Amino acid sequence: MQPRTLRLTDPVEALVVEQALALVRQLRAACQTVPHGQVLAQAELLAVTQGRELTRQALQAVLNDAAAPSEKKGRPSAAVPARRSAKVKARRSGSP
Repeated sequence: MQPRTLRLTDPVEALVVEQALALVRQLRAACQTVPHGQVLAQAELLAVTQGRELTRQALQAVLNDAAAPSEKKGRPSAAVPARRSAKVKARRSGSP
């Protein structure tokens, strides 16, 4: 297979590509070290667990990246006055 050049547009894409490459390398290493007759089972187990983690991390990175601009745009927080008409009566513990 010929080497390929990828054009990554942001740090999130770079992170996901690096993690995917790490997963492929882990799978290759596992296939080389697992005893004969257990390769498929062990490779599937690794692919499912690590693939799920890769997906979780990718989703987290994308959501964090998407939330960053909106967090900066939001209105500044301000105090909200409490209603004065509401009366709160505290009860002692053990009282009905």
